[in-house]
Amino acid sequence: MNASSSILCWHRIGSPLGPLLLTATEQGLSGLFMEGHSSSFRPQPDGKPDPAPFREAADQLEAYFAGTRRVFDLALDLKGTPFQKQVWRELQEIPYGKTISYGELARRIGNPQASRAVGLANGRNPISIIVPCHRVIGADGSLTGYGGGLHNKRALLEWEASASGNDYAPPLPIASTGHPSMASLH
Repeated sequence: MNASSSILCWHRIGSPLGPLLLTATEQGLSGLFMEGHSSSFRPQPDGKPDPAPFREAADQLEAYFAGTRRVFDLALDLKGTPFQKQVWRELQEIPYGKTISYGELARRIGNPQASRAVGLANGRNPISIIVPCHRVIGADGSLTGYGGGLHNKRALLEWEASASGNDYAPPLPIASTGHPSMASLH
């Protein structure tokens, strides 16, 4: 599937994680990608650069990074298979500051044997942060794949835990990346 075929416009915004690329179709936000994002859905912006359609998304992301927004309320245009869309809908039910395992996510969609398929669908999520695939971790609590990089997954989890009064210390050491720490926002 070519995610960029229906993109009408795109916009880049700054964030504590570095630049974010937002894409949109007529139906809504179709992508949120971090610099260096490994997702096969990451498009080359072929629409026109236009910040106007992204004002609400940019405002909500700014509030998220400021710690004042925990749930996003945006029109989304998720492109994927019916199974992927089912997984992505369930991701949006994981509370801010909480994590679940891939196995738990598979159970929640009624297919407990599908944890690997859930992991693949999770990895193809085209709207990072807003569809919070970063909240899914290994059964042993370890950080596993993240299209935006494990350093960003860890930063997002630490940020959400801190902003919600929880403690989260992922066991996976993360090498320095040069990106500002989310802790610096406090």
